Amino acid sequence: MPFRTTAEAVRAWVEGWVVSRGAARPTRRSWGFTVDVGLPGEVARHVVTAADEATVRKLAENTTVPGIPLKVFVPARTLKAWLPPGWVLLDGHAALMAARLSAGGAPLRLADGYRLHTWDRADVTRVVVRAADGAFAARGQIAVTGPTAVVDQVETHPAHQRRGLGRVVMGTLAETAARQGARAAVLGATEQGRALYETMGWQVIAPLSAAVRNTADTGA
Repeated sequence: MPFRTTAEAVRAWVEGWVVSRGAARPTRRSWGFTVDVGLPGEVARHVVTAADEATVRKLAENTTVPGIPLKVFVPARTLKAWLPPGWVLLDGHAALMAARLSAGGAPLRLADGYRLHTWDRADVTRVVVRAADGAFAARGQIAVTGPTAVVDQVETHPAHQRRGLGRVVMGTLAETAARQGARAAVLGATEQGRALYETMGWQVIAPLSAAVRNTADTGA
């Protein structure tokens, strides 16, 4: 495993995610981490590493305002069973994954007509792939925090899927982070993304699910 323990991988994910998104530094809690995000739909988030029913239920009951999701490292069906009334699962979560990084891999070639653009800002490298007409095709970014890195916001436009663009984006990000000294990377994958990442050598560290308080039950 690229990380010695699951807890180490989770900590690397949280610390890298806040750099990638420009969020506040994580606050350590007895049950995990709280991160102030500062967005209308996500004012903060709780990353729960103490994944047991009593802890999750108590935290959910004490979270009385919308826009503060819980990120928990259990399957979605388990989290759903633990939640009190008024909470709903969020789509787009499946697994925490990790991979070893090393520089000098064979470059991945884009399909004909596509162009790749990269730029760096504040320890974050962003990659965008554009089609021949300049339209958005795919993207991703990676935040390096010392020996570890976090891959984030990887997506391919539906009109440009199954052309190897996601593989090129992931390979470019991994190579960039390795050149900057990172030796392991972690990411939160969707079910669809997991299938791609596994073909590229990424390993599942833990299941990942998320839930948020239903705004209809808060009067918001």
